[in-house]
Amino acid sequence: MLKHTAHDLAMAARAQIQECSPQQLQQQLASAMQLVIDVREPDEYAAGHLAGAVNIPRGVLEFRLSADPALADGDRPLLLYCKSGGRAALAARALQEMGYCRVVSLAGGLDAWLAGGLPLAQAPMVDFS
Repeated sequence: MLKHTAHDLAMAARAQIQECSPQQLQQQLASAMQLVIDVREPDEYAAGHLAGAVNIPRGVLEFRLSADPALADGDRPLLLYCKSGGRAALAARALQEMGYCRVVSLAGGLDAWLAGGLPLAQAPMVDFS
């Protein structure tokens, strides 16, 4: 039997990270001071994402940030989100352990964003005709 479920791990991570509401994030997005990272898979990102967000899936996040000198600044503000908040919470906790000190997760993820009536951007569709 499993000692902890994925939900248990996400809840434990949430207790150790900073989260913001969709409304707080909408205000922060206007300032464009932080890097917004969508930690979902590429197909989820293509279906709709926050305007200006970059897609770095949860499974490669730590490796991508470590490999890119432009993202190696531990003081750079980072906002992470996923569909419901679990993956982003786990990712935020991992980044804190790496030394990133200004990491915030979107509470409730895109589900909460959409429930608040806030807009999504979509990747442009490629016309193969």
